[in-house]
Amino acid sequence: MVSENEFKRICWACRRGMLELDLVMEPFVQKRFRDLDEEDQQRFIKLLECEDTELFSWFLGRVEPEDPELVKIVRMINAYAKASAS
Repeated sequence: MVSENEFKRICWACRRGMLELDLVMEPFVQKRFRDLDEEDQQRFIKLLECEDTELFSWFLGRVEPEDPELVKIVRMINAYAKASAS
């Protein structure tokens, strides 16, 4: 599990400067990140290294990441965003 300082760093990294990404990533990290197992937390941290244009396409469901590890976390985030919007 990540430390409180690491969690704050992750929250800051979710602020991408693109409103569409912020509206998907920030609520997920605030509400779900701490409940993820360590592997999924690491997947999320890896996701933060991706380009905004890739993230945007993935969250819109246009394409999926080539990396199967990222596919899993993107699907989790999209499912959370969809459920939250309902």
